[in-house]
Amino acid sequence: MMENATAPLVALFDVGKTNSKLSLIDADRGIEIWHERRTNQPASATYGRALDVEGIGRWLIETLARAPNKERIQCIVPVAHGAAAVLIDGNGQVLAAPDYEDSCFESINAAYDEQRDAFEQTFSPKLPLGLNLGRQLFYLQHEQRELFERASMLLMYPQYWAWRLSAVAVSEVTSLGCHTDLWRPKSATFSALAEHRGWARLFPPLRRASEKIGSIDPALARQTGLSPACGIACGIHDSNASYLKFLIGREHTPFVAVSSGTWTIVMANDGDLSRLKERNDMLANVNALGRPVPTARFMGGREYETIAGGTDAPTLDGVAEIMSMGAMALPSFAPAGPFNGRVGYIDRAEHLSGTQRASLATLYSVLMTSLSIESLGENGEILIDGPLAANSVFGSVLAALTGRTVRRNFGEAGGARVALHLAGFKVKSEILSVARAAQMPELPAYEALWREKVLS
Repeated sequence: MMENATAPLVALFDVGKTNSKLSLIDADRGIEIWHERRTNQPASATYGRALDVEGIGRWLIETLARAPNKERIQCIVPVAHGAAAVLIDGNGQVLAAPDYEDSCFESINAAYDEQRDAFEQTFSPKLPLGLNLGRQLFYLQHEQRELFERASMLLMYPQYWAWRLSAVAVSEVTSLGCHTDLWRPKSATFSALAEHRGWARLFPPLRRASEKIGSIDPALARQTGLSPACGIACGIHDSNASYLKFLIGREHTPFVAVSSGTWTIVMANDGDLSRLKERNDMLANVNALGRPVPTARFMGGREYETIAGGTDAPTLDGVAEIMSMGAMALPSFAPAGPFNGRVGYIDRAEHLSGTQRASLATLYSVLMTSLSIESLGENGEILIDGPLAANSVFGSVLAALTGRTVRRNFGEAGGARVALHLAGFKVKSEILSVARAAQMPELPAYEALWREKVLS
């Protein structure tokens, strides 16, 4: 289909932990037609390490201003990572935007842990650093009391960007329900902790991720050259956005979504919450429909980079060579996941080539993903999104190991589909490729030995 020069566009603004990206989606063709990307760097503040909201904000405005065909943008959809919120004062100024990777939050662990709701109520596991948003708020309230007392509003990260763009303040459940300690998924209410500490009252009213909350702020419309009628969507948590692209049309069908990036998030549609184990870093996310979703996860992107140690591509031959050599990567290489607290190491890695290290990293990702899927007890198809979807070796080895249908979401099609859905446009059927299972008869024995080492 040729491009329609008058077709409406949707702008997808995706703020990840590592990168920020602005994409333009052609609503007629359902494809990304342009994008720019920015590497995020932490900022510093009086309270510690901070998210660079000002730097990202300047970049967003500058990028919107130079975007091609910007006058055709009809809606901007914000997407952002979890474990992040922004405190705003009565004048609309940012008081704090803490970075969850700051170790300072652990200084109040003992006092905080006494007040957290039970895991069976929030399905939010105790996590290190500031990965529980409540821990960040508790720290600020104790260590930066004067600053915290000036707060008049608390915005989850996607909704912060929606507010920056529209001046309309809202809350939304996919971010509230992401291991924050602030939300009870079964009852869809704030936790006792959030109520008791006075945080619940700082959150604006709830809106659905699929709602438009208003139009672009007139001053921003003039500054960027966008139409004053450009709508702003409520926004959504990034892993839930990855999940939503598979959920559309499969609301009541069993499947497992594997969202990859900095984190590898394994989410089981219609799964059983009773299988969740706090000690294994399992949790319930809350999807865009407000339903709890059993979830297992590990910091797969960071672990892959550590193991691979470079940019070489994996191969199936490389995986076979790794298994024949008996080389193994044993967790954990990041401060999260079911083996958090262990020190990861690579056995028999002295003479591995770049390709072999990439193949080892891929094999490790497969083993960790398979273990996560098994822990959730879900038997449907496995649907992969993100960098692991682009890694054909990962899909082939995962299909061989699990004996299940593995489908990969290619390129930007899935993200475009979600952006259009959240902007109120009709979406087309997704394009998924079935991963052909690799022929690796030695794989089950290798997995058994790996599990014996990591589970003993």
